[in-house]
Amino acid sequence: MHPLIRNTPVRLSLIALTLAALFGCEPAPSTTTETAAPTTTSAAATKPWWQDAVFYQIWPRSFADSNSDGAGDFNGIKAKLPYLADLGVDALWLTPMFEAPSYHGYDFTEFYAVEQDYGTLMDFKSLVADAKAKNIRIILDLVINHISDQHVWFKQSAAGVEPYKDYFIWRKDLPTEGWGPAWDKTKTDPKAVWHYNAQRQEYYYAAFGASQPDLNLKHPDVVQEMKNMAKFWLETGVAGFRLDAVRYAIENGPGEQADTAETIAYWKDFSSYVRSLQPDVMLVGEAWADLPVAATYYGEGQALDAGFDFEFGYKVLELLQSQGGVKAEFGTMQQQTSDKGELLQANYAARASAGAPMGYFSPFLTNHDQPRLGWQLQGNQAKAKLAAAMLLSSPGSTYMYYGEEIGMTQASDAEHIQRRAPMLWQNVPQAGFTSAAKSWVESADLFPPQQGTQWWQPFLQSQLNKKLTVAEQQTDAKSLWSLYKYLIGQKHQRPEFGVAGTYQATPLADGKLLQIVRELNGSRSVLLLNLSDEAQEIPETILKDRKLQPGWIETEASDQLPAWQVRTWQN
Repeated sequence: MHPLIRNTPVRLSLIALTLAALFGCEPAPSTTTETAAPTTTSAAATKPWWQDAVFYQIWPRSFADSNSDGAGDFNGIKAKLPYLADLGVDALWLTPMFEAPSYHGYDFTEFYAVEQDYGTLMDFKSLVADAKAKNIRIILDLVINHISDQHVWFKQSAAGVEPYKDYFIWRKDLPTEGWGPAWDKTKTDPKAVWHYNAQRQEYYYAAFGASQPDLNLKHPDVVQEMKNMAKFWLETGVAGFRLDAVRYAIENGPGEQADTAETIAYWKDFSSYVRSLQPDVMLVGEAWADLPVAATYYGEGQALDAGFDFEFGYKVLELLQSQGGVKAEFGTMQQQTSDKGELLQANYAARASAGAPMGYFSPFLTNHDQPRLGWQLQGNQAKAKLAAAMLLSSPGSTYMYYGEEIGMTQASDAEHIQRRAPMLWQNVPQAGFTSAAKSWVESADLFPPQQGTQWWQPFLQSQLNKKLTVAEQQTDAKSLWSLYKYLIGQKHQRPEFGVAGTYQATPLADGKLLQIVRELNGSRSVLLLNLSDEAQEIPETILKDRKLQPGWIETEASDQLPAWQVRTWQN
């Protein structure tokens, strides 16, 4: 959501102007004991398609380059569909893929045209069709809260041209008090959200910076335009949307810049409309807040279908390192503390009492707006395996960030661009991401004000030297990638891993062990995680239970679990 602006002219397509006028690699060998897939129950057969699904978040610019221009694209993603199907994912979340002046795309200049760097609309539709053929759905990142200041709507609004004059929120004077960052009520700084426009000689509201003005979602024409956009993309075959910054749709003044009643009402209306077009559409909201706040966007079943559990990733990191996860940047997290051994159970209890069904909450580790999990764990692959076990044993629709399955890290956290670097596919130049001499992260002139590009090659070589690519991990039956594939398979095959299954995360051995038990109708899975630097005795209750059969075993079976390892059993 940062305004890193490309220093080339804005590319406005004719279609946008017209519509504005009209509408205003090989799998690893198995290391596990095969278990038969339990019979699907009638309840499971009728549940929403996204319930208990595994979503894979892709940053299109960094996933795979098909035409050797150094930037990822739709055809690159399409070429990797066999990989994604083999891994076992059910759906892809593509971060913004509409035309935009920035590298990140969260500042659209178009609603109906794809980012030219990614290909054509036909390329995109082909990707959707090929993904569907492999039973993989695609959801798009939809930004409704704000658009680019280079969008034709904002230019017309700044000029006072009807009907665009009030498409944004304007005022004649800069407020002197009360206003501040939308996600932090403790800070007062009107200039953080109110920005002067010399042409109109007024101030406009933009929660995410001057280049991304907030739309006036009280204006009936704007409300309809957003519905038109959703309809257009649903007709291309997408299965739903990840809705960006849902907390900030409608602000009512100081202290009411987030989570207003009008905002909830807006999402209820939007949801009702898209469901009238496509009953099985899925809407997941980015409400970067504590669970009770995030739950309000369920709207008693009338608003969103799902919301991210931002708390979960912080709890996982707290268990794996002393300081916990990096704090929220675009959200409001109170980071409630509890006994360290009880963190995951407390998180589960918080979901249960937050005011939305358990299936509403979607756990994840990190995303594009956060430092990569691998970086926060200092590249420790053993700890990354424990994080994977915690993630995929947690109830709900699971989200993975691309590269998380191989423990991708980053050079530093000096710039957000480093959180979104190219995927590491194989041990060749540019890691197989592109056949071009340079990848897009090495183009400082394309996306200023990037501070430098020299970080990429040293970082890339260090990762290749450590053999952390997809191809190399696929040949290692004990790799992080192999564990992810195994756990995704368990989530699909074992009914207890669904929302309906019970969940119990229990600290043992003074918190050095964590036992996670999932159970449903007699089908039971046990995961044991060693959260310490020393081997720990496996509890007798597990060893003497003859019904439990070993699943994932990383080292030779014994009565001890080595440091920072996970072992699983199923009946």
